[in-house]
Amino acid sequence: MSASRNRMSRPALALVLIGAGIMLAPLLWTLLLSLKSNSALMRSSSTAFHGPWTLENYAAILGNSQVLHWLLNSIIVSLGTTGGVLILCSLAGYGFARLDFPFKRALFLLVLLGLAIPEQAVILPRHRLFAELGLHNSYPGLILPGLVAPFGVFFMTQYFRSIPVELDEAAMLDGASRWTIFWKVLLPLTIPAQSALAVFTFLGSWNDYWWPLISATRSDRFTLTVGLASSQMNYAQTSGLGYLMAQAVFASVPILIVYLVFQKQIVRAMSGAAVR
Repeated sequence: MSASRNRMSRPALALVLIGAGIMLAPLLWTLLLSLKSNSALMRSSSTAFHGPWTLENYAAILGNSQVLHWLLNSIIVSLGTTGGVLILCSLAGYGFARLDFPFKRALFLLVLLGLAIPEQAVILPRHRLFAELGLHNSYPGLILPGLVAPFGVFFMTQYFRSIPVELDEAAMLDGASRWTIFWKVLLPLTIPAQSALAVFTFLGSWNDYWWPLISATRSDRFTLTVGLASSQMNYAQTSGLGYLMAQAVFASVPILIVYLVFQKQIVRAMSGAAVR
């Protein structure tokens, strides 16, 4: 029996390795290009596969005094958006899962309809609203739109519903209030789901280019994605292919770090949701 399983697992393992290789190939290619001088890549991009390699493209990025400021802007916006989404979605998820109030079903359906509305459909009224409020070129102007997270509300609602109601009843018998039940009993049980939601929200905010491009018109309020794009005016023809690839790697490193730190929580949340 074990021999047959091993024979079946080898083709599956081979397919996984082939799939992983296909997915990693563009990343490796980007990294190799970023380590080559632009003059060498102008002759042929195949020189990326052999030395000499150099860090001059990364030195050029860090030599731009605004890059670190753009990095700080991205960190502030991404962390602010992530924190706000976790707070709002946890409260909304608990309310939809545990409380009874008028028009509950209609409101939850309205939240779900938000998943079907693309951001481009509301970009003009949002732009006018933020212009009237004077929120453009500010951190609140970059953070507030990201707090609208219908998927986060739905995700946390389903996770709260999967927690047995008997826990609430036992806590009520001990005299606990609704807030105490939420804060001390149920919220700690949702840490895997919150970790997964935090990673997804952080990645979405970090990679966002559309709204920061519209809202931030001053260079001191650029996020990293907008700032690096603005410094590469004509893509590879201006500063070189190696510099362009170094920008892509530089902007991706924080995302990789976040995912590596929280990968266990993501797997736990996804597997738990699948089991439930």
